[in-house]
Amino acid sequence: MTSDDIPIGRRVASWRVRRQMTQQMLADRLRRSKSWVDKIERGARTLDRYSVIQELAHVLRVDPEVLLGQPQGTPAGTPDGVDEIRAALARYDIPQAPPQTDELRRQVGHAWLAYQHAHYGQLVRVVPGLLDAAQGARSAGRLVQAYRITSSLLVKLGEADLAWLAADRAMSLAGDDPVLAATATISVTQALRASNRDLLALTAAQAATNRLIPTSACPRDHEVGGPFEDQTARQPHDHRGGGGGGGGGRSEGGSARQRSAGEWAVGGTLLVQAALASAGCGEHRRADELIDRAAGIAASLRGYDDTHRTSFGPVAVELARVLVSAQRGDAAEALRRHSAVVRREGWRRLPAEYRGAYLVDVARAYLQLGDVRGAARALVDADSVAPAEVRCRPLARTVIADVARAQPAPAGVARLATLVGLTR
Repeated sequence: MTSDDIPIGRRVASWRVRRQMTQQMLADRLRRSKSWVDKIERGARTLDRYSVIQELAHVLRVDPEVLLGQPQGTPAGTPDGVDEIRAALARYDIPQAPPQTDELRRQVGHAWLAYQHAHYGQLVRVVPGLLDAAQGARSAGRLVQAYRITSSLLVKLGEADLAWLAADRAMSLAGDDPVLAATATISVTQALRASNRDLLALTAAQAATNRLIPTSACPRDHEVGGPFEDQTARQPHDHRGGGGGGGGGRSEGGSARQRSAGEWAVGGTLLVQAALASAGCGEHRRADELIDRAAGIAASLRGYDDTHRTSFGPVAVELARVLVSAQRGDAAEALRRHSAVVRREGWRRLPAEYRGAYLVDVARAYLQLGDVRGAARALVDADSVAPAEVRCRPLARTVIADVARAQPAPAGVARLATLVGLTR
C-alpha cells in the first residue's frame, strides 16, 4: 500500500504514536472525547472538514498535507514564462552553432519526460531553449517534436491559440512525411479542441487518419511483429508526436502497405481525438463508431515501443469512452465505465499527466450528477497523481471552484481552493 492509499485515520494514529501521545491526550488537546479520536483512527467517523484536519495537524505538529497524504512543494498558479515561449516562437534567426545530434536528442527526451510527469513549471523554462536548439539543428523530426511539446504544454496552460500556432509549425515542418504529419495533427486537434473548435478538429483528425490508415486497412499480427503484452507497459505518454521518418500512406487503389505498430498507434490516437471532437460537436453516433474502430486497432497492438509517445492502447480507448459518455450527458454511464477502467492494470502505467488530466474531467462528470464528494475525490486523486494538472491549469481551477461552493466544502478541495487562491 502506498502512502496515498493509507486512510487519513491511520495517518492520525501513526503521528499520534510518533508524538508519544495516547488517544486520551490527543482528545484532551483537541477538547474532544477519547471516543471521537478512536472512531477517527478506526475510520468509523469521517474526517471531511479541512478546519478539523488543520486543528489535528496543529496538535500533531505536522502540515495538513501530511495527514491528507498529499505531495508538498508543488507551486500553485500558472507558471511564469509564457511570454518567453511566445518570443521563442517569434524568432526566425538561426543560431550560429547548431547543437550536436546526440545533445538535441537528449534535450527532446528530457522535455518529453518533464511533460510526462506534469512538471510544467520546469518545462516552461526549458522550451524556449529547446525551440532555439531545434531550429539550429534543422532536423525535421526533432523540430516537429519540439513544436509538439510546446503545443501540448501551451494547451495545459490555457494558451490554446498559441498552442495552435506551435502545432501548425509542426505540420508545416512535417512536409510529405505521412507519419510526422499524423503526429503533428494530434497536436493540431488538441489545440483546436481546447479552443472549442471541435468541427475543425474532427475534420483535421479524420483527414490525417485516412491518409495514414485507410478504412480498408486493418492491423494484423504479422504487420506489427506478432502478439504483444499490454501496450501501455513500455514508456507510455499522452498525445505526443514523434521522431523521425517512416513512410506512410497507401498504394494505388487504397491497398495498405505494411505498417509498424507505432504507426497504427498514431492512427488509433487520431481516431480517439476524432471521437472526442465528434462528441464535442454533438455527433455522438459518429463518436461511438470512431471509438469502436480505435478499439479494434488497440486490441491488435500490444507491447510495442511507443516511439511516437501516444500512450495508445485498450485503456486509453476506454478512458475516451468515459469522456464521450460524459459529453453525451450520460454521466452515470461514464462513471460506471470509469470505475471499471481504473482497476485495470494498464491504468497505472499511463503517464501521470495523462491520468491527472483525465481525473479532472471525471470530476466534471461527478458534478453532472450533483455528486460533490465524488468530484472532490477525483480532484484530490488528480492532485496526488499530477499536482500541476490541478494547481497550474486554468481548467482545473474552474472545477475546483465549482466543487468548493459546497457548504461545507470537502476537506481536500477546500485545501486545493486555498492553494490556488480561490475564495469560497
